[in-house]
Amino acid sequence: MRSDPRRRSAAFPARLEPREAGVVRPPAGKPLLPQRPLQQAVADAKRRHVPSGLGLDSQGVRQTMVARLRAAGIRNEAVLAALAAVQRHAFVDTALANQAYEDTSLPIGHGQTISKPSVVARMIELLLDGRTVTARPLGRVLEIGTGCGYQAAVLSRLARSVVSVERLRPLYDKARNNLAPFRGSAGTGDIRLVYGDGRLGHAPNAPYDAIIAAAGADDLCETWLEQLAVGGRLVAPTRAPGGEGQVLVVVERHAAGLRKVIGDAVQFVPLKSGIG
Repeated sequence: MRSDPRRRSAAFPARLEPREAGVVRPPAGKPLLPQRPLQQAVADAKRRHVPSGLGLDSQGVRQTMVARLRAAGIRNEAVLAALAAVQRHAFVDTALANQAYEDTSLPIGHGQTISKPSVVARMIELLLDGRTVTARPLGRVLEIGTGCGYQAAVLSRLARSVVSVERLRPLYDKARNNLAPFRGSAGTGDIRLVYGDGRLGHAPNAPYDAIIAAAGADDLCETWLEQLAVGGRLVAPTRAPGGEGQVLVVVERHAAGLRKVIGDAVQFVPLKSGIG
C-alpha cells in the first residue's frame, strides 16, 4: 500500500542490486563453523524487538534521514520534525531494520510495503500546504490504508486525531501492536484504527479536515469527497490523466465546491474493495 515516486533525485541515488553470490568452498580439512550457536539463533528469531547495539533508536539516525529529506526538497519543518520523532525501524521486520532509515520502501507482508520516507513526507506536506502551523495543524485526519502503522504514527504528531482504515486483518493487527506505544503518549494525537473497506472511508467520524490515501484507484472515491470538511484537503494517488501511470491528486473543498490539482508522479498498489 505504499509507493515509490518515479522522479529521480540526486539525494536518493538508486540502490544497486547485489550480485549473485558464487559458491565458495572451504579449505580441505577445515570444517565449516556456524555463524552463531543454534540456541542463540533460535532466541534471536523469537525476539520481537530490534537487537540492541545497532544505534537505530538514536535521534542522530533519524536526524540524518531528515537532513536527506530536506536536501531532497521537503521544506515543511513540522513534517520533518514529525518524521524525526517516529522510530521507523519499529514498524519493519527485524531483518530489515538496518534499512529502515534509507529512502526506500520495504515489504511488510501480504503484498504490501511501508512507503519511502520521502513519499510520506511529500504527501503530508501537501496536506499541510497553506495551513497555519500550530501544535495540531491537521485537525481530524482520515487515513486510507494503515499498513504497518508508520504513516499514522507520523500523522499523530501533526493531527488532533487520526482515524486509519485497513482492509487486511493481519496488517490491522500488526498496526495495532506497532501503534500501541503511541496511544496516549506525549506529543501525539488520538489514533483510532478501523478494520474495514477503505473505499467507504469512515462516516461515523466525518467530516475530516484532511484525508490521505495509500493506495491508488482509477479515480477518487465519492465517499471520501463527501466526508471531506469545508476547508479540508485530500491527497491521494489516482490514474494519470493520460491513462498511464499514477499521479498524486490534491483536492480542496471550499464552500463553492471542489478544487483539484494534479501533482507528482507516483506508483502505489491498487485500491481494492472489501475486507480480507
